[in-house]
Amino acid sequence: MLDRQAIEATVHLYVEGMAFSNGAALKKAFHPQAAIIGNYQGSVEWMSRDEFIAAVLSETPASPGTQPMMDIASIDIEGDAATVKVVDEFAGMRFSDYLSLLKINGRWTIVNKLYHLHS
Repeated sequence: MLDRQAIEATVHLYVEGMAFSNGAALKKAFHPQAAIIGNYQGSVEWMSRDEFIAAVLSETPASPGTQPMMDIASIDIEGDAATVKVVDEFAGMRFSDYLSLLKINGRWTIVNKLYHLHS
C-alpha cells in the first residue's frame, strides 16, 4: 500500500472510531503515548490516548450506516513523518484536527492530535 493510502486509511480509522465509539479502532489509529491537545470550553485540554478514548466512549455513537463527516484538507509526507489536516464532526461539534503521524515498523500511526473546535 502506498504511504498516502495508508495514511488516509489511518485517518478513516480515527474518524470512524470517534463516530461509532469504537475504542479498538482508536487504539489501532493512535500510538499508546499519543497526546491530544486543544482549547475546549475555555481552557487548554491535554489528554493521553486512553483519556481521549474514554471521552469518545462516553458520547452517544452515530447510528449504524451513518457516513461520518470527514474532509481531509491536506496531507504532507516526508519520509517516515506526515501531517494531516482533517475537518470532522464529533458529538455535534465541528473540529479541525492536525494529526502528526509516524511510520513505525511499517505502519502509520497518529502520535499527536492538535485540534481546533469551531464555534
